[in-house]
Amino acid sequence: MERVTHAELETVSCGSHPVALITLSRRDGTGPATLGPAGLRLILDAVGGAVRQARAGEVEAIVVTGTGSTFLAGADLTLVQASHDPQDGRRLGQLGHELMAAILDAPVPTIAAINGTALGGGLELALACSMRLAHSSTRALGLPETHLGLVPGWGGSFLLPHLIGPGPAAEVIIVNPARSNTLLSAAQALEIGLVDGLWDGEGLPREQIAALLDTPVRPRAPESSAVDATTWQAALDGVADRVERLVAGGRTAPGRALALLRAAHGSDRAAAFAREDEALADLVATPELHAALYAVDLLRHSRPPRVPAPLRRVGVIGGGLMASQLATLLAFRLGVPVAMREVDDERCARTRVLLAQEREALGPRVADPAALTAAITVGTDLAALADADLVIEAVFEDMAVKKAVFAAIEPLLRPDAVLATNTSALSVTAMAEGLMRPDQVVGIHFFNPVAAMPLVEVVRTPHTRPAVLQLAHAVAHAAGKTTVEVADAPGFIVNRLLVRMLGEALAELEAGTPVDVVAHALDPMGLPMGPLQLLQLVGPAVAAHVLHTLRSELGDRYPESPGLDAIVRDGASFLRGRPGAATPHDPEIARYFVPDHPQPASAPQVLGRVQRALAEEIHLMLADGVADVAAIDLAMLAGAGWPVHRGGITPYLDQVGAAAATGGLFHPRGL
Repeated sequence: MERVTHAELETVSCGSHPVALITLSRRDGTGPATLGPAGLRLILDAVGGAVRQARAGEVEAIVVTGTGSTFLAGADLTLVQASHDPQDGRRLGQLGHELMAAILDAPVPTIAAINGTALGGGLELALACSMRLAHSSTRALGLPETHLGLVPGWGGSFLLPHLIGPGPAAEVIIVNPARSNTLLSAAQALEIGLVDGLWDGEGLPREQIAALLDTPVRPRAPESSAVDATTWQAALDGVADRVERLVAGGRTAPGRALALLRAAHGSDRAAAFAREDEALADLVATPELHAALYAVDLLRHSRPPRVPAPLRRVGVIGGGLMASQLATLLAFRLGVPVAMREVDDERCARTRVLLAQEREALGPRVADPAALTAAITVGTDLAALADADLVIEAVFEDMAVKKAVFAAIEPLLRPDAVLATNTSALSVTAMAEGLMRPDQVVGIHFFNPVAAMPLVEVVRTPHTRPAVLQLAHAVAHAAGKTTVEVADAPGFIVNRLLVRMLGEALAELEAGTPVDVVAHALDPMGLPMGPLQLLQLVGPAVAAHVLHTLRSELGDRYPESPGLDAIVRDGASFLRGRPGAATPHDPEIARYFVPDHPQPASAPQVLGRVQRALAEEIHLMLADGVADVAAIDLAMLAGAGWPVHRGGITPYLDQVGAAAATGGLFHPRGL
């Protein structure tokens, strides 16, 4: 059912100018204003009324604005999600274009007073206006359609390049959505010419509107450009390589968007709008779009509630990088004192240096650096944690060490205190063995870097009390994280699947598959980085440790890798430079992988084996009750950067046939 946006038409004065004001709102108050067929028709009616007033000489301009912190959040995606019919996409595109044309053809200047978020079709409505003002507090302006598998289909692919130039338009339409869906602030929009001015304060910016009407920036939205065809196409050539990589990673929409941008030069409006309609008709039924909408829905419903965690004091045992990141995050976001404990004064001094670096990294977000510094204390006496509500251990990833820490701290704590481990792969149940209160133990697995990674895996043992699980979720939510709950099993969700994937890649190297083939075989999956980049980012020593751990607990489907062990021994690197998605691999690592009987594989063979391995592992996780399909997808989206256009890992494995080949579809009724 459509969540209808209404349009209220009234006449107001801006300086000496009578103005037809159209205010967009969701009257049910359940969310931001979005557009479906009914809402589009209501706004069309309001624009028609304003145009009649203008032709009668009753108003000198038409102004469109929103309510609260939203101008207009684009198309109602619930309607798109419910349809696989290309004609539905075409009809929605045509109706949107009818509205844009009505604004473009208005007989008086039209001004968008962008009071807040303007995304997709909402920003396109603003682009159809003669001029745009944005409230200075606005942080979400953009055309994110290609992030989902669509294109700006209500004039954005045509109007934006004529307004700000083809190169900047490609940044907004293609590059920013591919860069973790980066959006523009009002100040950034002003800098690139997307808006013509900013305003502060409450209410309609009447003075700025009057100033624009006294001295118009432009008479109407630009539908042509002085840029010659050669320069236009050269500007778009600058993103062609990136688009090619995105398409190779399974994204159809960026290629269609680039084609629309190229065709916008020298085109008239009718032809441009018809091309957008055609693109929407083609894209609305694609698996890519529906997988992305499934992923976005998962992420949207996982947003943590903004409630304080019921804590007065937190303890962190350990003082290394991970522990320092945890302590800083908890003190900063929860606003509670954090006591850290290390084994000696030398390590305490090192911890204080790490804490200072973490505070510096927060920068201007910290209103009172001195207060944050005072909130975190570092010492060696475990007894100082006796009144903590929650103690998190973040020591070396070794079961014996962690068990010793728990055994030492538990007798000092109150009976109701919660003991948590930040382990990334070890058994929380085994860690709690021998304790007096194993029901007070829980896993709270933050990912590195703690400040940036949005996911926390909350790990329940067979003994963990529900109230303890609730506290773990509340702490993570108060810290701004998304949580997934997982049964205590080796590697939990993210590390179990990533290490299975990396184990398959290492097995191919051990079998004699060329390094270059393994480095790029998984490119069609569209992951943030290839397997060799990921191995180096994790760290070869950490990867080897987790691989050995999972092999011992889950069996030989997690292979041995003498080559990886040798790389760890020699301190070698998989890459030529610092790890990252674009860092080139080092072909010289081939010397560590010299099989007695080489059986090299092709890139498609490697990809297929990895796909089937991942599907097999998920089937095993589901059978063992580790987590459900939605939790696995959410964990891989938020914790491993699994591409939104793949919908998470299980829709992708369904689509490529790996799920059916290893036990059946994860989504038998489709998305």
